[in-house]
Amino acid sequence: MGVVDMSNNPPTSRTKDFFASPALSLSLAGIFRGAGASAAANNEVEEGYEGSGGAGGGSKREETTVEISSENSGHTRSRSDADFDGGGDGDDDDGDGDGDDDSKNKKKKRKKYHRHTAEQIREMEAYVLFKESPHPDEKQRQQLSKQLGLAPRQVKFWFQNRRTQIKTIQERHENSLLKSEIEKLREENKAMREAINKACCPNCGMATTSRDTSMTTEEQQLRIENARLKAEVEKLRAAVGKCPPGATSTSSCSAGNDQENRSSLDFYTGIFGIDKSRIMELVNQGMEELKKMATAGGPLWIRSLETGREILNYDEYVKEFSAENSSNGKSNRSIEASRDAGVVFVDLPKLVQSFTDVNQWKAMFPCLISKAATVDVICGGEGPNRNGAVQLMFAELQMLTPMVPTREVYFVRYCKQLSAEQWAIVDVSIDKVEENIDASLAKCRKRPSGCIIEDKSNGHCKVTWVEHLECQKGTVHTMYRSIVSSGLAFGARHWMTTLQLQCERLVFFMATNVPTKDSSGVATLAGRKSILKLAQRMTWSFCRAIGASSYHVWNKVTSKTGEDIRVSSRKNLNDPGEPLGVILCAVSSVWLPVSPNVLFDFLRDEAHRNEWDIMSNGGPVQTIANLAKGQDRGNAVNIQTMKSKENSMWLLQDSYTNAYESMVVYAPVDITGMQSVITGCDSSNIAILPSGFSILPDGLESRPLVITSRQEEKITEGGSLLSIAFQILTNNSPAAKLTMESVDSVNTLISCTLRNIKTSLQCEDA
Repeated sequence: MGVVDMSNNPPTSRTKDFFASPALSLSLAGIFRGAGASAAANNEVEEGYEGSGGAGGGSKREETTVEISSENSGHTRSRSDADFDGGGDGDDDDGDGDGDDDSKNKKKKRKKYHRHTAEQIREMEAYVLFKESPHPDEKQRQQLSKQLGLAPRQVKFWFQNRRTQIKTIQERHENSLLKSEIEKLREENKAMREAINKACCPNCGMATTSRDTSMTTEEQQLRIENARLKAEVEKLRAAVGKCPPGATSTSSCSAGNDQENRSSLDFYTGIFGIDKSRIMELVNQGMEELKKMATAGGPLWIRSLETGREILNYDEYVKEFSAENSSNGKSNRSIEASRDAGVVFVDLPKLVQSFTDVNQWKAMFPCLISKAATVDVICGGEGPNRNGAVQLMFAELQMLTPMVPTREVYFVRYCKQLSAEQWAIVDVSIDKVEENIDASLAKCRKRPSGCIIEDKSNGHCKVTWVEHLECQKGTVHTMYRSIVSSGLAFGARHWMTTLQLQCERLVFFMATNVPTKDSSGVATLAGRKSILKLAQRMTWSFCRAIGASSYHVWNKVTSKTGEDIRVSSRKNLNDPGEPLGVILCAVSSVWLPVSPNVLFDFLRDEAHRNEWDIMSNGGPVQTIANLAKGQDRGNAVNIQTMKSKENSMWLLQDSYTNAYESMVVYAPVDITGMQSVITGCDSSNIAILPSGFSILPDGLESRPLVITSRQEEKITEGGSLLSIAFQILTNNSPAAKLTMESVDSVNTLISCTLRNIKTSLQCEDA
C-alpha cells in the first residue's frame, strides 16, 4: 500500500481544539476508510508462542492513503505470556544453580521480542480503521490471529499498545495547545493592563491624556455605540425597578458596586419575583417531564404514516402532565412538539460541556442560533462536569433567511447526571421572567425541552432530543409558512442533524490518517487544519449575515425580474477577519420546483459553476484542493481556481448537507495568503467576505407515490426553498455612505444568478 508521510512537523496551532480528547481520537477509527503503515517497522511484539513469527495472511488493501501522523509517534511493544505466567525459561546461559534469588529474578524478567512484519501491521491497522472498532472481541482476535499467523494474546496486546499510543499522542498534543493558549492569554493580559494604566485614571476610569479636538471615525462610532448602549441599560433598569431613571451617572466608578455584588438569590427575588427554591422546583419538574417525553411511546407519541415523523398526542400530554391547554384563552398561541434520536461521534464529557458553556453551544449550532448569552448562574454545579448546574440563558433563534422573524426566548437550563453513563439537559421557560425583563419578548416560551445523552463505547453517544415550544402566532411569508407551522424549522430534527454534522466535522478535523481521495492538494496536517478552520469561520460569518437577527436592519427592494430582495449594510471598523469598510449584503429567497439534493449537487459542483456564476465569465473552474469533513461526499471544503485571459482568481468553498438543510458558502481569497494557509500558517487574519446559498425542503411532505424497493422510486415530489446571498465591499472607508449604484449592482448580480440557475435547471417559469 502506497503511503505518503505528511508529518512535516507542522507549527502548533494557537487555537484550542474543541472536543480534543483521547476518546475522540479513538472514535476517528470508525470514520475513515484508510490507514497508514509508516509505523510498521517500529512495532515489536514479544515471542511467546510457536509460530508467532509467521507472515500475515490477510488480503492486501489496494486503496492508497495519506498518513498525517503526529510528531510524537513512537515504538509500540506488547507483553507476552511470560508476563502472566511468571516468566519464561530465562536460564539458558551463564550462572550456576547456587546463585542468589536476585539473579534468578533478573533472569526471569528477561524478554524476547519479535518484530512484526509490515504486512501484519498493515492488516491490524486496516482492521482498526475499516471495522470501526479499536476493541476487537475474542472471536475477532481469534480470526485475526489465524489470518496473520500470530497468537491471540499477541494480537490482543498489539491493540492495547496501539490504543495507548494514540492516547499518549493526543495528550501531548493537548498539552502543547494548552501551553500555547496560556502564553497567548498572558501576552494579551499584559498588553491590556499596560493600555489601561496608560489611558485611564485608577480611581474613576476617565481618560488622563488630552485628546485632539478632531476624533477619528472609529472613536466617533464607538462613542455613538456607547451612548446607545447606555440608553438601553437605562431603559432596562427603569423597567425592572432596579434603580430610578437618571440615577446611574456618578463621579465615582465604584457607584454601582453594591448592585453588581448582589447574589443570584437576591437578583431573582428582587427583580423577577421568584426565589431560588421555586426555580429549582420548576427545573426538577421539567427534568422529570423531559425524561418521560424522551422515552415514552404510544399513545403519547404517534408516528405519522405519511411523513414517518413522530407527532405528540396533545390530549394525552395534557392528561399525563396536568398541563394547561393553550387553547383556553390563548387562541393566538401555537404548540410545536417534536422528537428525534441519533448517534454522534463525541465523548460524553465534552458533549455535556458544550451545553454548559454558552459560547460552545452557540458555535455548535451556527445556523440556528444568532445570539446567545448566560444572563446569570443560579447554581454552578459540582465537579469538572458541573453536575447540577442551573443558569438563566437567552437565545435568539433564526432561519437562514431574513423573511422569517427570529424567536427570542429566555429559559433556565438544568444539567444533571442521571447515572454513570447518562446525562440530561433540560431547558424550560419560567413564568414572569420574560415579562419582567421585557413584555415584548414573551412571544416564544420553552416547555420542558432538551436532550438525554447516553454514553456508548469508543467515543460515541446516543442523543434523544425533544423540542417543545409554545409560540405566539405571527405573520410568516407564504413560502416558509408550511415548514415553520409544521415544526420542522425549529424542531428536534433540525437540532439533531446539526449536532451530528458538527460532531462529525470535529472528528474529521482531528484526523491523523486520511485517505488520499479525502485530502487532495494539501501536504501537511497543519495545512489541512488551517484550511478547515478558515472554512468554518467563513460559514459562521455567512450564517450571521443572512438571518433576520436584530444585528441587521433589512430594507426591501424589488429586482428587475420581480424577485423580492432584502438589503442590509454594516461598517467594519477593526475586525481583521473581514475587509475594512462599508459592506453591503443582499439576500433573496425563492421557491424552485427542484429537489434539495439535486439543487445542492448542482451548486457545489465546480463543473457546473460557469453555468450560474457570472464572475467565471463562462470559463472553466478547476479544483486544486479538496478536504473531506464528513462521510457524505457533499460535506467538503475545496479550493477552486477560475482562470481568464487577464488574471486568475481563487475561491474557498465550504459545502454542508444533512437530512434537513444544505449550504454552499464561498468567497474569493488572496492567492498569496491562501498559499500560506495551505502550508499551515495561521488563518485568523485572512480577510474573507462570504457569499452563498442556503437550501431547505419546502415542507410539503407527502407519502410515497408507489410502494417499491427501488430507491429512486421512493423519492417524493417536492420543491426547494433557496436563499441566495451576496456580500460586497462597497467602499474601503468606514466613513463612506452607501450609494444607490452599489444597491443596483448587487441587485443585478442576484437577478442574473437566479436567472442562470433557473435556466440550467429548466425551471424558468418557477
